[in-house]
Amino acid sequence: MHVLEPVQKRSHWWVEALAIVWLGWVYDAITNLAPLRLNAALAHAGDVLGLERTLHIDPEHALDGWLAAHHSLGLAIADYYDNAHFVVTLSLLGWLWWRRADLYRPLRNALVLVNLLAFIVFWRYPVAPPRMLPGFTDIVASTHAIGSWHSGALASQANQLAAMPSLHIAWAAWCTVALWRISARIWVRVLGILYPCMTAAAVLATGNHFVLDIFAGVVVMAAAFALVALFSGWAARLRIGMLGRRPFIANSANPAYRMSQTCYEVRDQVD
Repeated sequence: MHVLEPVQKRSHWWVEALAIVWLGWVYDAITNLAPLRLNAALAHAGDVLGLERTLHIDPEHALDGWLAAHHSLGLAIADYYDNAHFVVTLSLLGWLWWRRADLYRPLRNALVLVNLLAFIVFWRYPVAPPRMLPGFTDIVASTHAIGSWHSGALASQANQLAAMPSLHIAWAAWCTVALWRISARIWVRVLGILYPCMTAAAVLATGNHFVLDIFAGVVVMAAAFALVALFSGWAARLRIGMLGRRPFIANSANPAYRMSQTCYEVRDQVD
């Protein structure tokens, strides 16, 4: 017998707002520790770059130097780096909340976990971005990109020592998963794949992340979705167990019966 799933309702907007405020508070608390960890973060950045050179996966310096010589392109990519991160992710999250409550909750939970896992790494293993190492150019600051978090008043509100893992990549990968669940259209899914690829190129060329930061961002995103799936499985088994222990209550208002082989009604109610 086919069972119709209940239509899920949107969560209250103030609950979602409180979650964002709480994440912002945790991030701000970690940011306040940044001045005390500058030397450690720079040392970790040097270690990451050294490991990449050993593995021959260190295009950051070459990309950064090339983009620094192309001011207009650098400005466009810097603006993309500064703004797409928030605009795309929050717009997609808001659309899911408004139109797809059935998909919103697990995807929202995964995004929250992405941030929490990243915050743990920021706290335990601060890593400075390549732009803070000798020989690199801070493309975002040098081009005076719109909404730059690297200079001016906004600089004090951003954690400059949070390169590992890359939340730009983790959020972009989350957007890819969300778009694949929203639509099976080819062009939507192609955009979903292109978006993190473009973001990866931007964070490398602007000197904001290492290649290993990108890998770490993807790992954090995958771990968040795995944890959400695990918790959802536990919750589903718990609900099934609780339903199995409920006493049977006949619905006298609209009972459903099944037919016997002789086509006479039998008084066994169909669940």
